[in-house]
Parts: sequence; structure tokens; C-alpha cells
Amino acid sequence: MKSLSLISASHKEVVRISLPLVLSMGATTLMEFTDRIFLARYSLDAIAAAVPSGFMVLLVMTFFLGTAGYISVFIAHYIGSHRFDSVGKMLWQGIYFSLAATVIFIGFSMLGPLIFDLMGHAPAIRSLESEYFRILCVFAGCDILGAVFSGFYIGQGRTRPVLLVTMLGMFVNIPLDYCLINGIWLFPEWGIRGAAVATGISWAIIMLLLGVLVFLPQQVRHFSLLSTKQLDAARLLRLVRVGFPNGFQFFLDIFAFTVFAAVVGHIGVQELAATNIVLNINAIAFMPLVGFSMGTSTLVGQAMGAGCPQKAQLMTRSSLHLAGMYTVLVAMVYLVFPGPLLGVFKPANLSFEAYAPVLGMSAELLYFVLGYLAFDVLTFVLAGTLKGAGDIAFIVYAHGAAAIVCMIVPLGVGVFWLGRGVYFAWTCVLCYSLFLSTAMTMRYRGGKWKKIRMAGDDNEIV
Repeated sequence: MKSLSLISASHKEVVRISLPLVLSMGATTLMEFTDRIFLARYSLDAIAAAVPSGFMVLLVMTFFLGTAGYISVFIAHYIGSHRFDSVGKMLWQGIYFSLAATVIFIGFSMLGPLIFDLMGHAPAIRSLESEYFRILCVFAGCDILGAVFSGFYIGQGRTRPVLLVTMLGMFVNIPLDYCLINGIWLFPEWGIRGAAVATGISWAIIMLLLGVLVFLPQQVRHFSLLSTKQLDAARLLRLVRVGFPNGFQFFLDIFAFTVFAAVVGHIGVQELAATNIVLNINAIAFMPLVGFSMGTSTLVGQAMGAGCPQKAQLMTRSSLHLAGMYTVLVAMVYLVFPGPLLGVFKPANLSFEAYAPVLGMSAELLYFVLGYLAFDVLTFVLAGTLKGAGDIAFIVYAHGAAAIVCMIVPLGVGVFWLGRGVYFAWTCVLCYSLFLSTAMTMRYRGGKWKKIRMAGDDNEIV
């Protein structure tokens, strides 16, 4: 009975921490999903350009978002070990890091034409990709600073403010997206440029609102936020050195899918459009799993900071149970309602007969998504445990190996040398997910993560 009581309590704790993050990631997914729907209805070229371009922006942002977001793990360890003064010090280093990232991205925004010329897509697609890329890069600093402010709350286990602010950003983004893409009311018809501007504005709103919440008077007093604002080179280096591999792991993941999207683009526009549609539907399941992963990292980080690896294991098992239940529900929706899910992406100026080949291919590709959902549950939750404990290096190595062995090399050989098609490309994605889930399971069971200590004294560099 005692064991059942502990398990019940741990499930409640996971729900308390992770559910707002799951819903927050769901809101982010809904913003991206509606963005893609509006673009797909606007034109087939727009949806064909948006995903490769969006992947490319994320490819660069991952280094910075991963590093900035890892502040939540530091703060979780500090909270677990009752070192509240260190929370404010690390927050400020995250802010300084984000300001430097903003300058870098403004410069990087000018490289879009060069990048997409190298991809070799059709000229009309390249022009749209470059414009979407440039605008998102200009606003990227807002998203990175927003990740720092989110990490401040997530590390404490106070995830509801993150949810509320993200929801507000969503309520601004979706109607603004629709108006700027299609030229509704007083807004100009900007197409794919309007989608990028709407996304950037929502990033800025979320960042500003979270910033106001972070610096509320009670927060300032409790964490000494005004007296800890000095630039601390050693602590900033620690954040970069430990957080950068987290960003590099995201980079490898996005890079693998960027290569995947680019290769599929060489197979054909219809294949690229169907792939982009299915990837956006997949995001419905994917992003909430990121929320489970973030929640697991927080719970494990607090447990490890308090010196309780057994509690970290209990939280991991509970997260796996709940994430698995969520994934089963998503899979059922995919199986029962594939037509309505795929139909919303039909361009308004395209007949059902012309859209039918894309629709049929998308329906078949959706089965690949169903195949790797089970693998993703293990990958995200167990990776969250390893990150929360500070075992980030292994995750980087695993993603690097998976990207090379399961995606980059097979795609290059299969598509360009052997002439394989889109179904072979999606089989590579399935193998990629299987590889990662196996690697994370083996590492978790090995138990090395239990021996890592991140919350030492202020002079300790881990």
C-alpha cells in the first residue's frame, strides 16, 4: 500500500509540473499548426517553403535556445539544494547570453539567399524561404530571452505562469497570422512574410510578459535579483559549457530533419508538400512530449539537487506512464480522423482532384508517424531524466550517431545514388527514432546519471 501511495503521489507531482508545460507546448504547436494551415490554404508554394525555412531557423536557434533553456536545470538543482541566491545569479547570466544571441541573429538574417540557393529548390520556393528565414531571425532574440524567463519558473516547478503567458501569445498569434497572410480587414496581404511577422510578434509578447512576471517585487526580494545582476564571467561560462551541449543536441535533431526535408524536396514538390503536412500533424504529438521531457528534467533536477536519486527514478516512471497514455490517445485520433486532419491543409485555390495525390500520400505517410510515436515516448522522457541529472554529453553523442547512421548517410545513398523515393526517406526517420529510444533506455538503466552532482559550491565548474 505504501508503494501504491508513493506512485500515486508521484503521478500527481508529474501532473502538477508537466501538465502546464504539455499544454504550453500544445499551444505553441497550435500556433505553428494554424500558421501552416493558413499558408497551405494560401498557396502550395507557401507551405512547401515554410517547413524547410522554419527548420533552418530552428537549426541555428537550437544552440542558443538549448543553452538558454538549460538554465531551468541549474535552477532546479539550486532549488533542491536550497541555494536561492544562486538562482538570481544564473538568471542574469542567461539574460546576458540572450542579448549577445540577439546581435548574432540580426547579422545571420542576411544569409538566407545563400543558404537556400545551396538547397537547390525551385526559384519561386527559394525566394519565399529566404524571406521567411530573414524575418524569423530578426525576432529570434525575443524567443531566446523568453526561454530564459521560462526556465526561471520551470526550474522552480512553477509552470503555470509559463502556460498562461504562452496561451496569451497564442491568442494574439492565430488571428494576427490569418490577417497578415490573407490581407484581412486593415492588414496587408503579406503571405508567408505575414506568417513570419505574426510569429515574431508573438515571441516578443511572450518574452515581455514573462519578463514582467520574473521581476515582480516578491521574486526580486526572494532571489535577490537586483543585487545579483553583475556579469559573472565564470558563471556565464558554466552556463555555456554545460548548456551548449543541450543546444547542440537540439541542433543535431533539427539538422537531421532539415537534411530530411531538403532531400525530400529533391524527390518532388508533391512529396515535399505531403511530408511537410505530415510533419506539422506530427507536431501535435511531438511538442507536448517536449513538455513531458522538460517537466521530467525539473523533477529529476530538484531530486538530484536534494540528493535523492530514488525519487528521480520514481518521477521518471510516473512521467513514462502519463506520456505513454497521452501518446495512445494521439495515435487513436490519427487512426480515426486522418481525413479531417489532412483536409485542412488543402489550398483554397486548388481543387479536390488536384489535391488528391498529396492527400493520398500524406495519409500513407501518417502511418510512419504512428510507428515511431512509441519510440519517442521513451526518448523524450528518458532524455529529460538524463538532462535533469546533468548527463547531457551522452545525449549529444547519441543524437550525433543517430543523425549520421540513420538519416544523413542512408538518405544520401538511398535517394541520390539508388533513386529511392519518399517512403524510403520516411523509413530512415523511423530507424532514427528507434535508435534514440534504444540508446536512452540503455543509458538510463546503466545508472551513471545518478552519480552526477551539479549543485556544488559557487566555484565548482561541472
